[in-house]
Amino acid sequence: MKTTQLLIPTLREDPGEAETVSHRLMLRAGLIRKTAAGIYTYLPLGLRVIRKIEQIIREEMNRAGAQELLMPIASPAELWKETGRWEYYGKELLRFKDRHERDFCLGPTHEEVITDLFRREVRSYRQLPLNFYQIQTKFRDEIRPRFGLMRGREFIMKDAYSFDADDAGAKISYQKMYDAYTRIFTRCGLTFRAVEADTGLIGGDVSHEFMVLAETGEATVVYSDQGSYAANLERAEVLPPSELSDVPLRPLTPVATPQRRTVEEVTAFLTISPRQLVKTLLYRADKDTVAVLIRGDHDLNEVKLARLLRVTEVQLADPDTVSRLTDAPVGFAGPIGLRGVRILADHAIKGLRNVVVGANLADTHYVDANWDRDFTVDQFADLRNAQAGDTSPRGPGLLTLAKGIEVGQVFLLGTKYSKSMNATILDDQGKERLAIMGCYGIGVGRTAAAAIEQNHDDKGIIWPFPIAPFHVHLLPVSQSAETADATERLYADLSAEGFEVLWDDRTDRAGVKFNDADLIGAPFQIVIGDKGLADGVVEIKVRRSGVKSRVAPSDVVAHLRRLSGEADLALRLDSTSCA
Repeated sequence: MKTTQLLIPTLREDPGEAETVSHRLMLRAGLIRKTAAGIYTYLPLGLRVIRKIEQIIREEMNRAGAQELLMPIASPAELWKETGRWEYYGKELLRFKDRHERDFCLGPTHEEVITDLFRREVRSYRQLPLNFYQIQTKFRDEIRPRFGLMRGREFIMKDAYSFDADDAGAKISYQKMYDAYTRIFTRCGLTFRAVEADTGLIGGDVSHEFMVLAETGEATVVYSDQGSYAANLERAEVLPPSELSDVPLRPLTPVATPQRRTVEEVTAFLTISPRQLVKTLLYRADKDTVAVLIRGDHDLNEVKLARLLRVTEVQLADPDTVSRLTDAPVGFAGPIGLRGVRILADHAIKGLRNVVVGANLADTHYVDANWDRDFTVDQFADLRNAQAGDTSPRGPGLLTLAKGIEVGQVFLLGTKYSKSMNATILDDQGKERLAIMGCYGIGVGRTAAAAIEQNHDDKGIIWPFPIAPFHVHLLPVSQSAETADATERLYADLSAEGFEVLWDDRTDRAGVKFNDADLIGAPFQIVIGDKGLADGVVEIKVRRSGVKSRVAPSDVVAHLRRLSGEADLALRLDSTSCA
C-alpha cells in the first residue's frame, strides 16, 4: 500500500488532550481520532491493528471449541430486570426508549442476551458443553472516560459465554479459556501475567485478569518474587501476623492533639511510627455503618470490606454521621467507648500493643490502647491492601508490586445468571438442572493500546510483529528512476512473500519520512537511495533495536524472513516467561 493512497494524518506535536503514552501516540501516528468523549473513530492504520488482534482472537477461540455468533447491541430492559442488573448496573448502563416507549439499553456486556438464547434453544445435557463468542461494539457510560482506548465509553470487545451441565465441566471450560487467553496475548507479543481478580459487576465465584505489565498501568499487580502466586491489588490476600506482641501493657492515657487529624500529623506530633497508630474509619454499607480498624501505615481495601459485608459497595461515612456516632469531628474517631456500630479490624491489629487511637473527643487521642483490654473487636479479617515485602499467602517468597493494564478477564459464574433467568437443561435422569456458566472478555482496543504502552520509545510506537499495521516500511529517499524501480521491485518481492508493506511514495524530505516511520512503528524499515544502490545495497533498520544492515536488494526477503522469525521467537519467550 502506498502512503499517498492512505489516510495517515500524523501529528508533529503531542495533542493536549492525551494523558497516556498510547493515547498520545495513537493520535500522533494517525491511528484514531476523537468523535466525542470516550468515543473514537479508527482510522485505516488503527483498524489494521484491531483486525489483526481480532484474527488472533478468532483463531484461538475457534481452536478452543468456541462458536462465533453476533448478538444485538440493543437489549430489552426485561432481560436485565430478570437478573436485577437494570437497577444494579447504575448510570454506566445507557438506557433509552424506542418509539413505543419500551425500555432498552446499549449492551455493556451480554450475559442476559446469551442466557436468554440458551434457555430458548438448548434442552439437553447431550448438547453441552457449549461456548459462544462474539467480537462486537459495547457501550458503558463511564463517568470520566480517559486515556484514549484505555477507558472509553464505546469500545470493541470479545465476549464469550460457556454453558456446562455440572461444576466439573465448567472448570474444564474455564481452563480452556484461560489457556486460550494465554496463547492470544502471547501471540500478540505482550508481556503479561494472569492474576486472581475480584468478580465485580459481572459476579460469580472465580476470576482471573490478564494484565499487561506497564509502568503506565492503572491497576496494581501483586505477585510472589519466588512462587507462582499473583493477584490484582483488590484480590491479593494478606496473611495474619505470624507472631503476637508480648510487650507489657501500659496504662491507657488521653493526650491532647490539637488540630492533629491525619496519620502524618498525629504521628509527627507524638513522635511515633505510623505502625503504632490505629485508624478508625467509619463506612456506610447499605443502611448500616461499621467501624474499621486499620494500622496507620496500611491502606483499607474497600473491595475486601464490601465482600466481607456482602454488599456491592461501601462508602466513607459523611462528617455528620461521624460526628453523630463519635461526638467528635472527623479525625478523632476511635474504638474506645464507640457504641451502636459493629467494629471490624484488620488482622494486623491483633498483633499490636500499646497503640494510639482516636478518643472520640475533639483534639484528643489515646496512647497505649489495647484491643483486648480497652475495646472489643467484633470480627478480625483480611481488610488491607497488600504491600511489597509481605509474605506470599500461597507458596514461597515475598510479595512484589507492579503496574499493569487489564486486557482480559475470565469468570467462573456458576448459576448466577442461569438461576435468575431459569436457564435449565435435562440431565441424564431426565431432571431439570441449572446450566453452569462462565464468561470471558477481551478488550480489543485496549489490547492495542496496552501493546503501545509496553512497546514504544521517545520517537514513537514499536509494534510487535504479529499486530503491526504493516510489517515493512519502504522509504525511498530519492526521486530518481533507479530508486523508483528498486523500490517497486522490493515492494513486489516482499508482498509476494507475505510481508505487508507500506511504501512511502511522498515527495517529502527524507527526515520527514524517517520521523513518520519511527512514529508509525513498523518492525522493519528499508531505506532505498541512489548512493546505496550505487554500492549495490539498501539499508534495513530494525525498529526495536535500531540496528541497521546493508543488504543487497536480492537478499532482502531472506534477510527479513530471518529477522522476523527471530523477533517472533524473542517475543514469545518474553511473554511466556511472565505469564
